[in-house]
Amino acid sequence: MQKMPTFSFRAASFSLVVSRSLRAITLALACTSALLATGCASLAPPTPVTPPDGASVEHYRGRFAVRYEQNGEARNTYGNFDWQQNGENATVQLLDPLGQTQAIVRENPRTASLELPGKAPLTGPRLEDVMHDALGFALPVGGLRYWLRMQGAPGSHASIERDPQTQRPTHLKQDGWTIDYQAYFDGSPLRVKRIDLSRDLDGSPLAVRLVIDE
Repeated sequence: MQKMPTFSFRAASFSLVVSRSLRAITLALACTSALLATGCASLAPPTPVTPPDGASVEHYRGRFAVRYEQNGEARNTYGNFDWQQNGENATVQLLDPLGQTQAIVRENPRTASLELPGKAPLTGPRLEDVMHDALGFALPVGGLRYWLRMQGAPGSHASIERDPQTQRPTHLKQDGWTIDYQAYFDGSPLRVKRIDLSRDLDGSPLAVRLVIDE
């Protein structure tokens, strides 16, 4: 397996920069990433999920960084994400470093779609294939719905390793993905703060880091 290069959020700041010159540089860099290949257009943010009475919505906001290969070349992209999950329904909003919505992923057990600026929603039998064709990489949204809860997704075998002292999950493997739980929030209930995912599919390595701010 080809080893994926390590990466750090310290190398790419996610904070907005007040200096006009630095903002221009940041925007120029962002526009070269796969997410902004549509010419730096932006989508309208998705409507907030309204759960049925008595139900609750899981909400994650934070930052992401992705390293992947496209046409034999190493590439990376980064930005912010807003994840809303109501039961089996997940809506994932991907934003550039300046906070503009660049992609919206919607998935439930029956349908899945990817929305990009200036295009009709893209659908297909497998959301990961649609994302890969459009963006050059694919986030495992279906599995992440469960991995963010620190449990395996139904339908296939998952192995979980736990810290012998705290019993917190440390690693989870499922469907070719390796999920490393790097940090947790303090307090109860237990909530993951940083998660690293990696896989190597047909010689094409992919590494994803999610840092959850709230």
